[in-house]
Amino acid sequence: MKRPKLSIIILNYNTVNLTRDCLASIKKNRNEVPHEIIVSDNGSTDGSIEMIKKEFPWVKLIENGANLGFAKGNNRARKFAKGKYVLFLNTDTIVKKGTLRETVKYMDEHPDVGALSCRLVLADTSLDRDARRGFPTPWVSLTHFSGLDKIFPNSRLLAKYWYGGVPEDRVQEVDVIQGAYFLSPKRLLDKVGWFDEDYFLDGEDIDLCWKITKAGYKIIYYPEAEIIHLKGATKGKNKKARVKVSLKNKIKFRISSVYSMEIFYRKRLWKNYPLLLNILVLIGIKCLKLARLIKLLLS
Repeated sequence: MKRPKLSIIILNYNTVNLTRDCLASIKKNRNEVPHEIIVSDNGSTDGSIEMIKKEFPWVKLIENGANLGFAKGNNRARKFAKGKYVLFLNTDTIVKKGTLRETVKYMDEHPDVGALSCRLVLADTSLDRDARRGFPTPWVSLTHFSGLDKIFPNSRLLAKYWYGGVPEDRVQEVDVIQGAYFLSPKRLLDKVGWFDEDYFLDGEDIDLCWKITKAGYKIIYYPEAEIIHLKGATKGKNKKARVKVSLKNKIKFRISSVYSMEIFYRKRLWKNYPLLLNILVLIGIKCLKLARLIKLLLS
């Protein structure tokens, strides 16, 4: 069998309807790039596995049997991926015509690029601002969580978290792209070690961008191609997506992102700052975790 140029890896966990729509959107554009699709299932109990086997029998299905989290679940596909490029794709996405072709073409033409994402369009047609982000340094985090970036949304100094002041239709080098559509050369992923499995959910994409940048490659936001992103659907935040998430899992999802902040800071940023600042950052993270928990319980 001829080696595919692209390995599309989709992590599934109880999102049968989203996964069906995502796979169907790829199928419509299957002739754009020679590819394979690998679905890594984290112990779904909603009929996802049966649906994939019946409706998309050509998909390579990995049955993990338990919820391994985002990093470990995606990494399970590593030994099965044969493509020159790997695309990590969320189940809550719809791939539009030309996106696979154009993003792979850009990677072919720019060997100095280590990871690329396209324009992520929300259901209301606006840009998902997490499509391009700055690394969460103490300053960037302070301006974001204090709300300064909302008061001054176009300031490049105070709104770096979401690249305020930089046109969203410009191809640009950024610090971080979102894991919803994350395209990277497989040889580079193998070199840097794929996703760090210390993360369970959230933060893995930031960490991987950090490793790719430190390896000497660029991270590119490429808005000339786009997908639809039903943001929050897999975490129960998007009611229109027909995904039911228990309160226990909602709490787990919301708090996990704060845990991820601490993991990233300790791993990648701790040594760059004085001890007093590090302690203040950790206090801030714990306060944020408490605030999110209280908000969720009262909602």
